[in-house]
This record gives sequence, structure tokens and C-alpha cells, in this order.
Amino acid sequence: MMGYVLAVAGMRDGKNVTYLPAYGAEVRGGTANCTVAIADEEIASPVASSPEFVVVMNKPSLSRFQNVIQSGGGLFINSSMVDTRPVRGDIEIFEVPANDLAKDLGNGRLTNMIMLGAFVRKTGMASLGTTEQAVQEIFEEKGKSIVKQNKRALKAGYDYMG
Repeated sequence: MMGYVLAVAGMRDGKNVTYLPAYGAEVRGGTANCTVAIADEEIASPVASSPEFVVVMNKPSLSRFQNVIQSGGGLFINSSMVDTRPVRGDIEIFEVPANDLAKDLGNGRLTNMIMLGAFVRKTGMASLGTTEQAVQEIFEEKGKSIVKQNKRALKAGYDYMG
């Protein structure tokens, strides 16, 4: 959901966007992932063999994806769930206690929106306003309360990185 909201926000910002989710058997306790590319120019391939940024929400994801980040890129780590750090000195690491912040908001299911808010703040890949619009658009059929909670979580992650 985090990647989908980011992709929609990128489109609302007028960017070229590709969204490539990868689900399957690995979802059960593993490393489900998606690739989102956002650019001003045309995107040649939705596959990112060396992405600029990676977001990891758990230890298996850190193990699997930490070495694919391009030099000079950024790694966002859910520090509530991941207690190890990569030994690479050529990337920037952003630690966000997303699960803990979600608990503070009273809903553990908001973890991904907190991380997305932090990601948007640090990368500028989409604006906070269009990311909030994407949340509104995607969650509105689930009710005003769900939209409000997700927007609040997005803002909490955004503010955490401020």
C-alpha cells in the first residue's frame, strides 16, 4: 500500500510513474516488495536493479535489499522491527520507529503510512499535499475515519523526519 500511495501521489504531482508490486509466497513472513519509479523524464524500465532508495520494514527485507541500493542512495529502516544496520558507508540511513509511532497513534496498522510520510519528507519524491490527496482518493471508500487516521499517520512520519 505504501508503494501504491506513493505512485498515485507522484502521478498527481505530474510526474512519470511506474509501479511494480511483487507479491506471492514470500508475503508470508518474507520480503514482499514493490518498485516505484518517479521521474520528470520518460521511464525506460520499471525494473530497478540499483534503486536510489530502499524502505525496509523488517529484518528479512534488510538482508535481502540492503546491497542493491546505489552508492549515495538512502535506506529507510523501520527501527521498531530492525535492530541491525548495514555496514555500508556509502549510503545514508534513516531510522524511523514506525511501529512505535503507530502504537502512539493507537493503531498498529498505520505503520506503513508513517514510513511513507518520513520517506516523502526526506526524498521529496512527492509532495505531502499530493500524498495526502492520494490517501484520500485510495481510502475514501473505507470511510472518513480511515482516511483521517491514514492522513494523521502520514503527517506523523513527515513530522518525525523534520
